[in-house]
Amino acid sequence: MKQPPQDPGLPIKFGPCSNGEFVPAPLSAIEREAIKRARVECDLNARKVGMSRREFLFTASASATTLLVLQGCLGEGGKDSSGGSFKIPSEAGKDAEAARSVLAGEEFIFDVQGHHLEYDLMRDAPDERFFGSVFPQVSCGQDDPRACFAREVFLEEFFLRSDTDLVTLSALPIAPDGSPLSAAIMEETRVTAELACGWESVLLHAQALPNYGPLQANLDEMERNARLYPIAAWKVFTNFPDAFGDPGNAWRLDDRDPNLPQVGHAFIEKARELDVKIICAHKGLGGGSEYATPDDIPFAARDFRDVSFVVYHSGYERTGPPEGAFTKATAHLGVNRLIAAMKRAGVGPNENVYTELGSTWWTIMRDPTQSAHVLGKLLKHVGEDNVLWGTDCIFYGSPQDQIQTFRAFEISEEFQERFGYPRLTKEIKAKVLGLNGARVYGVEPTTRDCKFSRDELEEIRLEVGGRHATHGPRNAAEVAKLREHHQGWPG
Repeated sequence: MKQPPQDPGLPIKFGPCSNGEFVPAPLSAIEREAIKRARVECDLNARKVGMSRREFLFTASASATTLLVLQGCLGEGGKDSSGGSFKIPSEAGKDAEAARSVLAGEEFIFDVQGHHLEYDLMRDAPDERFFGSVFPQVSCGQDDPRACFAREVFLEEFFLRSDTDLVTLSALPIAPDGSPLSAAIMEETRVTAELACGWESVLLHAQALPNYGPLQANLDEMERNARLYPIAAWKVFTNFPDAFGDPGNAWRLDDRDPNLPQVGHAFIEKARELDVKIICAHKGLGGGSEYATPDDIPFAARDFRDVSFVVYHSGYERTGPPEGAFTKATAHLGVNRLIAAMKRAGVGPNENVYTELGSTWWTIMRDPTQSAHVLGKLLKHVGEDNVLWGTDCIFYGSPQDQIQTFRAFEISEEFQERFGYPRLTKEIKAKVLGLNGARVYGVEPTTRDCKFSRDELEEIRLEVGGRHATHGPRNAAEVAKLREHHQGWPG
């Protein structure tokens, strides 16, 4: 499927691609057929509206064309899509206003999970050992492929190539020494973004690894980071470094396993002392570690009611059966683990447990039935005020396609009736895309002077050029190369 020269690719990206925490599944036959047909349809529609193919592929109509083709292929391929669909007018592929009416939106968009990797390009020359050298997706036009993961690309992908208004730069489970996403690097990115946009468009997480070395040293590091930087929340990984080369070295936020380091409550107490009371925990996408389960979160939330606990990836697992309805028989699987634990702990919807969609939505958004179950379950059991938008980009390139598919997606009436899922109204989507995150982080959900109209943004994206590209690994070999480069990361 080699792209013609200067072809930016389809605006709805199919992958395969991951953030490095899992091996992405290869494209299905239906997805491959959808890609082939969408390329043809985009070419035809570009001619009909009097645009070059390249110009057309940066428009909302091209996104609409791709989603309409995907939906048609799902129906033809016998794929069960009874759970949901993309509500896109049939004329949207040729009518820009019809496409924008569904895909453009004017919501405040707050992405609570973004990443980049800032390498010292002057010090170390890239060689065959650099993980990015094996990625076909690394094609941002730089001579050094490591630059494709840098802060400039991060800021461009979020603020020029997508409708995102605010993003949280989230920590990764890399040992602090020499990390390409250290607290200092994140602060530099925050300042750069503020200078470019004129307001604070990037918030910061601080990494906390309470089981990695002496507990007191880690608590002291939390205090140091809170003193030096405007930390908005903590990012933790209870499966680190268990899943990354140190089996058994893990912990729980609720300290309920006496065989593990009893560091969870001490960490939470320190967060309270520092008055940074948002804890974002990687849960799901466990890399084979049992300690990425989300079942410790509700019990910690019950014990610390004044702390907000955000379950990153919503406890979703790429392996195992597709997400379905929550039942007693499936309570031990994927997202259901969190729901079951909330019920056991007596934590109800819209309390102090939140979920986040990074990598999860990217993985399921081309599967309407699985999408309906995941979104429906989270909105029903965790609460429509407690589902937060996150994309895990830069790994998936610009998050614009994730935003557009979410805007267009609907849960079917059948699933609303059978499972009690809510209808995805504009109000609920606006909450998920930004209003819920703004409330949790205590920020005003407002746009500022460098906000462009959606028409202007389309023009800017065309002028910026580039490709609709992903940056993360797309198969087992590339995932292994990425982990090897960071001595066990990513996560």
